[in-house]
Amino acid sequence: MPGKHLDTAPNWAAPLRRIGADINAVIGGYLRDMAFAQSSKQKMFGYKRAAAAILTLDAPLTDLLGPGGNLPKIAGIGPGSSRIIREVLANGESPTVEHAVEQSGNRADIERRRRLRDHFLSRAEVRRVLSDVSLAGPTLQQYRGDFQMHSEWSDGNPTVQEIADACLERGYHYAAVTDHSYGLPIARGMSMEAARQQHREIDALNERFAGRVRIYKGVEANILADGGLDVRPDERREFEYVIASPHSALRKESDQTARMVGAVSLAGVAILGHPQGRMYNNRPGVGADWRVVFREAARRDVAIEIDGNWYRQDVDYELAEIALDEGCLFALDSDAHSIAEYPFTDYAIAQARVAGVPADRVVNCWDETRFDAWLETRRKARAR
Repeated sequence: MPGKHLDTAPNWAAPLRRIGADINAVIGGYLRDMAFAQSSKQKMFGYKRAAAAILTLDAPLTDLLGPGGNLPKIAGIGPGSSRIIREVLANGESPTVEHAVEQSGNRADIERRRRLRDHFLSRAEVRRVLSDVSLAGPTLQQYRGDFQMHSEWSDGNPTVQEIADACLERGYHYAAVTDHSYGLPIARGMSMEAARQQHREIDALNERFAGRVRIYKGVEANILADGGLDVRPDERREFEYVIASPHSALRKESDQTARMVGAVSLAGVAILGHPQGRMYNNRPGVGADWRVVFREAARRDVAIEIDGNWYRQDVDYELAEIALDEGCLFALDSDAHSIAEYPFTDYAIAQARVAGVPADRVVNCWDETRFDAWLETRRKARAR
């Protein structure tokens, strides 16, 4: 059994020990290690591609093995990657990878990257969690709409019309367009005049789609270093709700508790978006006393987002448990920048299910009347 072999692996290799080892995540991690042990860019790309192929499989590799333990043919998996996969399946570790890491001279960097994979779920594990009736938390059937999506008005590619059509096709009752605010030029943040034009477009769509799906007018505002936002209080009132998200100082080791507490204390903020700003295998994100941040968010009725973008999965189930313990509400979103990314909501829902977040604490599971009433309290909320 994979779990038995993984008991001999390093701690980072078994992030889901308590609910069953995520073997695809473990193997994907080893393939990423192998990529960063390469001096050739072509080989590095090949192992990264192999890792992505394993991490996005619909089933665990242990379920796909043929007679005699033969691996199936998987696009992007060559002989070198197959050898690593077989080693991990047999022993819970890969001597080939460890040797390559040692010879590369990059061990310190690779060890650092290993620490940046905690609690990321593979696609196969997400599917298992979503179908596991023994787990508490929201179900796909209870999920009514996505509250963080980006359009062509900032750094996304779909039009607002395409977003509405796609959400209707997915059976959503509601959804939101939350393009970046003007203070984030790297993400083509929209000006307030552009936001007003977008709002007129959304009004027209809501009139046309009335009774079938509703599109909310949101914005993803950038949290500044001092805990303020790049959207003024009077400007925030022009949106139906504001997501406050960190997009800077994501690699600093300094304590940023005051910054994050400041953000959830601001008038008009409804959701704390991808609170850490972490990225798989890349950066740790904001360091803070999250229990203090979540306590203040709960006091102010600000929802904590579980961002389902595969490379974010932020917050993860362990941090979500702390937010749950502090009494927080949650928003489970895709952070999609294309229609193809809408299924990222599955990752957010799965993280919430592992954490045991009740559906009643998830704003995406509320009916429109309850959600509107909550938004109204957020718009009227005053800064501390």
